[in-house]
Amino acid sequence: MERLKELTVLIDRFSMEEGVNDTPISNLKLIRGTAPTSQVHALMEPTICLIAQGKKRTMMGDQVFEYDGSKYLIASVDVPIVGQILEASDERPYLCLRVDLDRKMLAEMLLEIGDSAPEAPCGASLAVSDVTPDLLDAAIRLVRLLETPNDIPVLGKLVMRELIYRLLVGEQGARLRQMAHGESRLGQINRAIIWIKENFRESFAIETLANEARMSASALHQHFKQVTAMSPLQYQKQMRLQEARRLILVEAMDAASASHAVGYESPSQFSREYRRLFGAPPVRDAARLRESATLIGAEAP
Repeated sequence: MERLKELTVLIDRFSMEEGVNDTPISNLKLIRGTAPTSQVHALMEPTICLIAQGKKRTMMGDQVFEYDGSKYLIASVDVPIVGQILEASDERPYLCLRVDLDRKMLAEMLLEIGDSAPEAPCGASLAVSDVTPDLLDAAIRLVRLLETPNDIPVLGKLVMRELIYRLLVGEQGARLRQMAHGESRLGQINRAIIWIKENFRESFAIETLANEARMSASALHQHFKQVTAMSPLQYQKQMRLQEARRLILVEAMDAASASHAVGYESPSQFSREYRRLFGAPPVRDAARLRESATLIGAEAP
């Protein structure tokens, strides 16, 4: 408990702004929230989130993950999620560190430590696990480096590697190994996800995506849903709608133009699907977000 308090003090000191705070350490971000939030839609990239204070709920499809200072969340591929801070206040803000996972670093470390473990079954891209004392110690030393910026160029990568090592030898080690191997089932699904992200505005045949992933169409459907809790077409729809929402809110684009920009041919279909995902039609949804000063993804994941 004392070690977690130490991490809380450190994150509180170096996260000055509400939402996501960048740091001088590559791949490390600190997140602050001073009140519970409504549900926020975002695209979660491969990352780990370790909460020092507060509580969070993250939803992927119909799967729900709740975590606090005793557990960390890991994401192994880019996936649309809905995030919600459950516990936070001015006196006890939600404080979290996020480390974006580097596949190249993972692969290099596996070469060094050896990787003789058999490939694990392809599971959901999100998972929660208990925070171990060794993992917490590495996280504390990583954030503490912000006190001595001159040490970061020399020690930042070393401490980051230790944190990743603690993950590799922990409960989620098999998941991280899959991330590092491009020909694992997870690697194949990741190729499909990257292709969808680059081409989500265009219609596609499932065979095209299966060829990109180097899988059969039936295997792609099965494993894609295991990883993301949605089908490839549902994933594409989420990508389209989240980008349209960003265009409307951030770039002040009208709904018809935004729907066309993300690949919809029918404005009425766009409006129906937008309302189904975000709970209100585009114009009303944008007005509500502006009134509450909520930026899309500001506190997600």
